[in-house]
Amino acid sequence: MTTPNHYPRLEIDLQKLASNAACVTTYARERGIEITGVIKGCNSIVEAGKAMLKGGCTGLATSRMDQMRRIREAVPGAQTWLLRLPMLSEIEDMVLLSDLSLNSEEVTIGKIEEVCGRLGKQHGVILMADLGDLREGFRDFEAMMALAEEIEFRMPHVVLEGIGTNLGCYGSISPTTENLTELVELARAIEARLGRKLRYVSGGATTTLPLLLKGGVPEGINHLRVGEGILNGRDLMVFWNTPFPGVVADAFTLKAQVVEVKEKPSYPIGEIFVDAFGEVPVYVDEGVRVRAIAAVGKQDIGSHEKLLVRNEGLRLIGSSSDHLILDVTDLAPEARPVVGDVLEFDLSYPAMLYSTGSASVEKVLLNGETVL
Repeated sequence: MTTPNHYPRLEIDLQKLASNAACVTTYARERGIEITGVIKGCNSIVEAGKAMLKGGCTGLATSRMDQMRRIREAVPGAQTWLLRLPMLSEIEDMVLLSDLSLNSEEVTIGKIEEVCGRLGKQHGVILMADLGDLREGFRDFEAMMALAEEIEFRMPHVVLEGIGTNLGCYGSISPTTENLTELVELARAIEARLGRKLRYVSGGATTTLPLLLKGGVPEGINHLRVGEGILNGRDLMVFWNTPFPGVVADAFTLKAQVVEVKEKPSYPIGEIFVDAFGEVPVYVDEGVRVRAIAAVGKQDIGSHEKLLVRNEGLRLIGSSSDHLILDVTDLAPEARPVVGDVLEFDLSYPAMLYSTGSASVEKVLLNGETVL
């Protein structure tokens, strides 16, 4: 049982999520590209997943097995993808809960074949190619093609559904026409060896959407795995200066209550050491300022720098585990928050990731139904 007006609170506008999904999937579908909705960024809240499916996503993807279980139980008919390379210790659960998984290790795929044989099931795999981002995937493409043949001709329970790549998540490498053309050429080479077409040539994630908007995704890429570009869309505007037409960035709203408002010096008093996280922040002496503290912190949002204030005149200046510190001096005195007021914030992707995973943040649908 939750109490009324519990804070911190994360409000989730499912109608906006469904609309965002419809904008992305319609644009992509007109260009021959299918979209799987990635919901790991919001802790795989199943209502968000349902909104993505309503908006046109053909399946749902996440990276954690507990989240996968929630998806399978809530929407048993949905196609499910495991995005993180599977651990050997979770293969049986994965086979039971996920339709497809991304893979790059022969020993793992051998284990999938063994478990599927024992359970009388089949499982689809996407072989990952590393095109320079240096996260998961084959750099030796001849070895990748040999494994594709091994799966196709000697593993009756594993289905090679396609190949894919990840770009931007670790090495910060941008998707380009050139590196995605390399993926298409690799797919064609594998198809020639197998004597059939692959179902998916998966050209990345949200980071590929700017290239799609510019018309640079090569023919042959027929699938993307999109999370942030539907859930939030803010990265597209901030990092690529490429907002996706129709996608709004305020489907998630964080609300936090003010617990203190006082005038204080802006520079700490005494010998500066490290903060609670072992870091030494940089402080600027601006004299005495009016500061407000809201009851939400790094444990809930990761970093205050990943929040965006909605009130002009508020300035985020710091955070600890449980406190968010704001400078409110530039607000007119009558407009300054007082103890008990509730402040609203927009979220970047990391803040959304942390806040949806925090047990201390109540997640609420706009119709008032508590999710977690």
